[in-house]
Amino acid sequence: MAKKSKSSSAKSVGTKRLPLSDSLESQSIEDAQVSQRAAEIFRPVRGNGGEHGYLLLREAIISGKHHPNERLVESELVEKLGVGRSVVRTALARLEQEGLVIREANRGARVRLISEDEAYEIIEVRMVLEGLAARKAAEKITAQQGESLRAILEEMRIRHKEGDLLGYSDGNARLHRFIIECSGHETVRNLVDMLKAQSVRFQYRTILTPGRPDHSLSEHEAMVEAICSGNPDAAEKAVQFHLRSVAKSLRNGQDNFQLADFAP
Repeated sequence: MAKKSKSSSAKSVGTKRLPLSDSLESQSIEDAQVSQRAAEIFRPVRGNGGEHGYLLLREAIISGKHHPNERLVESELVEKLGVGRSVVRTALARLEQEGLVIREANRGARVRLISEDEAYEIIEVRMVLEGLAARKAAEKITAQQGESLRAILEEMRIRHKEGDLLGYSDGNARLHRFIIECSGHETVRNLVDMLKAQSVRFQYRTILTPGRPDHSLSEHEAMVEAICSGNPDAAEKAVQFHLRSVAKSLRNGQDNFQLADFAP
């Protein structure tokens, strides 16, 4: 686990650290808090048999109970999950397809570690996917959906004004998810969910770029205004501009970034 740098306790952000979560631009909060919140966000509805085992293991990986590069021993998973070996093997195969697990001949399975370069690539892909979602949302958004979108944005403004970075990050994630929901584009939703599942397992520890929270809020305001006004071109450009800014901040600050998992 990476050690805190002196600069990470700067007065401008207090002692809070935010999860990578939706945007990769928020400062980390304490690891235990991140693990708990990730588990809450991604907690699945329990099922039976194979689906139950798959969901349990997926949640354990996403919430950080299993660390990046940690070996996943079948016999141990059988005991922990309370399922059969065939269920564990099927779950591992599905998680490998999702990019959460790597399986190697004669070495078994392990949790896949996402590199900084791959995190940057994930943002680039999201730029295209979420830009499309914003375009579709602007084309079909209803008055009620518009009100809900503006309500999320207003909550973000309040959290920003109060200096509640964790609350702002939650609002940020909700707003992006709701835009995709308004688009009605199931393929985009599935792909973005998969990308977020890969990246939520780790965090970047860095000092927030001075003024970045203000820029982030203004970028989200432009996104919401374009969508609610029914301007597809402006909506797509606003989302892409926002994520391009996030990617640029990530690239420019790579020397200050360190990968870490959500372990408490």
